Amino acid sequence: MSFRTLTILGSTGSIGTNTLDVVRRKADRFRVFALAAGRNINLLAEQIKEFTPDVVVLQEAADIEPLRALLTDSGISANRIPELLNGPEALVRIAVASEADTVMSSIVGVAGLEATYEAVSRGKRVGLANKEVLVSAGKLVMAAARRGGAELIPVDSEHNGAHQCLRAGARGEATKLILTASGGPFRTASRESLEWMTPADALRHPTWKMGNRITIDSATLMNKGFEVIEACWLFDFAPDDVEVVVHPQSTVHAMVEYNDGSVIAQVSATDMRMPIQYALTWPERAEAPVAKIDWSETRKWEFHAPDHAKFPLLGLAYEAQRNGGAATCVLNAADEIAVEAFLSGNIGFTAIARVVEETLRRVPGREPSTVGEILEIDRAARQMARDVIGLRQVAFAPPALPAAKA
Repeated sequence: MSFRTLTILGSTGSIGTNTLDVVRRKADRFRVFALAAGRNINLLAEQIKEFTPDVVVLQEAADIEPLRALLTDSGISANRIPELLNGPEALVRIAVASEADTVMSSIVGVAGLEATYEAVSRGKRVGLANKEVLVSAGKLVMAAARRGGAELIPVDSEHNGAHQCLRAGARGEATKLILTASGGPFRTASRESLEWMTPADALRHPTWKMGNRITIDSATLMNKGFEVIEACWLFDFAPDDVEVVVHPQSTVHAMVEYNDGSVIAQVSATDMRMPIQYALTWPERAEAPVAKIDWSETRKWEFHAPDHAKFPLLGLAYEAQRNGGAATCVLNAADEIAVEAFLSGNIGFTAIARVVEETLRRVPGREPSTVGEILEIDRAARQMARDVIGLRQVAFAPPALPAAKA
């Protein structure tokens, strides 16, 4: 396995901390060149002390001096404190730096799009854990990857599983990709009961511990819709050749059907360090610090078709990918605003889908040709979603809980 030098975009999040754990366990194989993080400067200071990056990029300029003070107080001498920067230009700088051959892209939202696009354009290996990159700008990013000769390796467990399954045969022999979904916290809830579900209800994911937005997206199945869009770009599948099945046990992460009828499945414990390490070491495999499946234990695996009427956002994602252009960018932006409004108690759970659908209807279709245009469309779609919520505030408001029966 070759030695790799990393830039980690989003080092204090779940993917970032798990990536650093992989680095910690294989210090003879990896070195950290740069870290980028949000506002958790206490954790970031600990990461700097342990991994000694050359450059660190913060979200806010106001956090630079407090971070410097934390490092000084911890005993780090001034000449060992990394260069401290902030802002989008600094993100791009560490993503394209010649000192790093590999970029882990795990900043949530479109904030990581430009830096990831530029890294791909420079032919870096990119471990992709940021859904918005391909959902918002899949056509541009994949074209840049082809031009630059980049290695774009997905880190999401489903796409990483698909990447592994596709090693079993030629791409032209694969006829269908099957992505699994846990079903979220409302898998067995009635369609009618969703009207009264609260943010606290929706944040109780049965399988994964994740950030608020992705957990709500899992509850609506929008997260799986985003994964369908990503899969189409990553593996060159048409939307109708990507199938979603609900698999509550979350052990089979993806399956690929081949033209001879064989189905190859990727199965592993639910530990993100496995797909992260796979992205860093591909095409080689190395011992990973994850639990092995005990096949002597009795187990049951279930697979069910998703309920599109109950979870309409999944169908909207398929439709947006078929329509092309800016539709998937609008889809992502509208969903983020609608999820924020739900978490704030301004709209009900089922209104999330209605906000997204109405925003898609109102934002004109266009074919963006630059990352700048994508970001412009993203801003416009967010504002439109806010306008939609404001115009229909009463209709979207959470309904009162039904009266208890005597």
